[in-house]
Amino acid sequence: MRLSLLLLLAAMLGGCATSGSGGAMAENDPYEGFNRGVWEFNQAIDTVAIKPATTVYRTVTPVPARRGIRGILANLSEPFNFINNLLQGKPDRAFNSLGRFLVNSTIGVGGLADHATDLGLPPTDEDFGQTLAVAGAKESPYLVLPLLGPSTVRDAVGTAVEFVADPARIVINEELTATQEYAVTGTRVLNGRSQLIESGAEELLDSSADPYAAARSAYFQRRSAAIRDEEAGAATLTPEEENQLLDEALEDPIAIEPADPEDRLEPDPTAPQEPSPSGPETALLDRLPDNVLRDDAVSGGE
Repeated sequence: MRLSLLLLLAAMLGGCATSGSGGAMAENDPYEGFNRGVWEFNQAIDTVAIKPATTVYRTVTPVPARRGIRGILANLSEPFNFINNLLQGKPDRAFNSLGRFLVNSTIGVGGLADHATDLGLPPTDEDFGQTLAVAGAKESPYLVLPLLGPSTVRDAVGTAVEFVADPARIVINEELTATQEYAVTGTRVLNGRSQLIESGAEELLDSSADPYAAARSAYFQRRSAAIRDEEAGAATLTPEEENQLLDEALEDPIAIEPADPEDRLEPDPTAPQEPSPSGPETALLDRLPDNVLRDDAVSGGE
């Protein structure tokens, strides 16, 4: 089961990375009155149940365990990614998804580790809503679903197909007991809600004058990018690249004040002034928060 905030997470994470691209969907919302009522219902459920449960989950589950759970759930989605890529006529992306599933299911121990990305097989996620869009299904009105959250009429059909046609869900339904199925569903919800907390999207939403409108805009933007195969975060640096650039910036001798006062050079007021740096290091530092947390220093950041 996907939750309202899980879908919102994808929207908020992908929105900033794709804001400069064209072709964004119009925010078609003729059912706004109904949608706002469902939105408030979903938010109430989150306040009284989902968020408190997620807080406990994050407290009792160590960061490496949460990271492993996230990887396993992502790996379970790869067979359906493979099917949707094939249906959309994208064989290269389809076999990329299949390769990811085979690699991460074996040497990645079921998805606990993402060795596929390290081997040059990045995620190529597709869902049936995107398949319908590629097949020519027209853009449809915005629709907020109870518990499932931001969607459109077309994407709601895609979600319904996913519930009955996703190979991972079929196996889970056939092989697990009802209690085990509920455990898997609960884990999906807690994982998605935990990611929302970590991403900072929750704070962005809370600071918005109209959270409903902000979520709607982010959803349409993210879906437009997803249909064009603009992967979330594709325009940004990986965490490893960010750390490397940050290390290089911090190690720059120009930026380090000499320890010996005698070695300090007084600036020549008559000399031409160098322009301020505008490279990737500066861009990175500009968007880092004041309390920069490095991966090796985080005790509860994922």
